[in-house]
Amino acid sequence: MPGLIDESAKFEIALAYSFLKTELAQNRTLYGGALRLYQAHSEVAQNLIDAQHLTRDTFKTLYKNTFGKIISAQTDAHFNSAQRVRNRIIHGKSVQTPDIRNAVAEILDYASGLDAEVFAIANFHPFGDMRGIRGRQGSLNKKTTRWLMKGLGYGKSGEAPAA
Repeated sequence: MPGLIDESAKFEIALAYSFLKTELAQNRTLYGGALRLYQAHSEVAQNLIDAQHLTRDTFKTLYKNTFGKIISAQTDAHFNSAQRVRNRIIHGKSVQTPDIRNAVAEILDYASGLDAEVFAIANFHPFGDMRGIRGRQGSLNKKTTRWLMKGLGYGKSGEAPAA
């Protein structure tokens, strides 16, 4: 990130990169939750999450289903603030540089908040290194994992391919 934010770089690039990494971490959040909390089979869980069309609302629903809690209002507000600016940029509207800088700070605050909330529930960092996510526990078989993931709501907006 520091390399993207200097005198010559556009803040739009830093904001786009921040959202890219945030959306990747949201997928990792769901994947890690399935493995850590439910001992899901990793390949099946990954395939179903990769096939899932994730909108903001879909992510929040799957997060609640997977972790049993909603994302805090404070953390969610950071995302919403940054998303408003990002959407204006994407749709070709004029946005002032201070607003873009603030949006970068907001998405970083969201990342920090989501990471802390996931760690408090499931003891892993989706924005960090996820090695050893499962621990010493084994995993469910593929068929049971498919049923588990379906029960959590995965595959609802376009059925995922069988793993």
